Amino acid sequence: MFAAPHRLAWLDALRGPAALAVTTHHAGWTYIPAVWAEVDRRIDFGTWGVFVFFLVSGYIIPASLERRGDLRAFWTGRAFRLLPLLLTACGLALLLACAGLLAPEPGLGRRPLSLVLLGNLTMLQELLNLPAVIGVMWTLSYEMAFYLMCVALFTVRQAHRSAGLAAGLALLAVPLGLLLPKTSINGAADLTAALLGLAVVAAIAATACGRGRTQAVAAVAGGLLGLALVILGSRGGTWQGMIILASMFAGTAVYRAEQGTISWRAAALATAAVPACGIPAKDDPAWAPALVLAFGTFALGLALRGRAFPRWLPRLGVISFSLYLLHPILLHVIPDLALYFLVLIPLSLLTYRLIEAPAQRLGRRLATARP
Repeated sequence: MFAAPHRLAWLDALRGPAALAVTTHHAGWTYIPAVWAEVDRRIDFGTWGVFVFFLVSGYIIPASLERRGDLRAFWTGRAFRLLPLLLTACGLALLLACAGLLAPEPGLGRRPLSLVLLGNLTMLQELLNLPAVIGVMWTLSYEMAFYLMCVALFTVRQAHRSAGLAAGLALLAVPLGLLLPKTSINGAADLTAALLGLAVVAAIAATACGRGRTQAVAAVAGGLLGLALVILGSRGGTWQGMIILASMFAGTAVYRAEQGTISWRAAALATAAVPACGIPAKDDPAWAPALVLAFGTFALGLALRGRAFPRWLPRLGVISFSLYLLHPILLHVIPDLALYFLVLIPLSLLTYRLIEAPAQRLGRRLATARP
């Protein structure tokens, strides 16, 4: 019934419900829109789910980077963690769209295919104002910006400043959000988007393969590019984009406090500053409860981190990436809400076992191989 306590099991126990919240949010609007409208005007469960994901990423990504202590290994691990399933899901979505079984995301046919592929394969399409092959991929753009910033901080030995970064980004989000337009990259020329995307690719390649000063300069350039893209390219607005980044660094601050690098007081103050500054970021009554509940859920998971969880809960978290990426595709091809969940969970288990797990094992082998 219950899994043996594990140091990181609480993170998987959070990921599972977060993924189900996002899938249920989209399913509700697809299958029972009248009912879900009543729920959604009180609390946006989709927002709750993605912010739980952001907090969990903020906690685990720096831990993963520092455990490896090698930037090539980190980027190799990230590539094999995300890209195999991403390519599979995007390929399936495009095939179904060509067959007329899936409505393509808006804008897919209006931008050059090579540029759209660059944006989606780098996972920066949201911040480059490019269409996504699968709509929910927008969160991955913020994850990528966070990775770039974490790598930069690690390289210049400033990774311990996560609490200050979380609070600083949150506080800076308010004036920048009021002063800057909703998105400054909106309507940018294809060439601008291509150059920005290629610059990020070059920074990652030089960081992973370079040494010494070359590696440090590339890492810092990548981090600055990631921050700039969030400030200038967030489709939801600069305020929301910076609150997302601040949320991830709040998760990192909690990790730092747990490791004894910073005080719990510093982590608590930084973490409290993020929702306090983020609540006015969106004029939607369902936004604030979702944001506060996400931080509360993360705090609850942290408080229970030494406890045993029902076995199904961490296992659901393990397949959360499959649940997240595959569910928008199923929404277009399955006509019934109950059948949707009956198919989604077994399919996600299958893709995890056949695609995600083998790719992660291969990534670990390549990451530890001598260059």
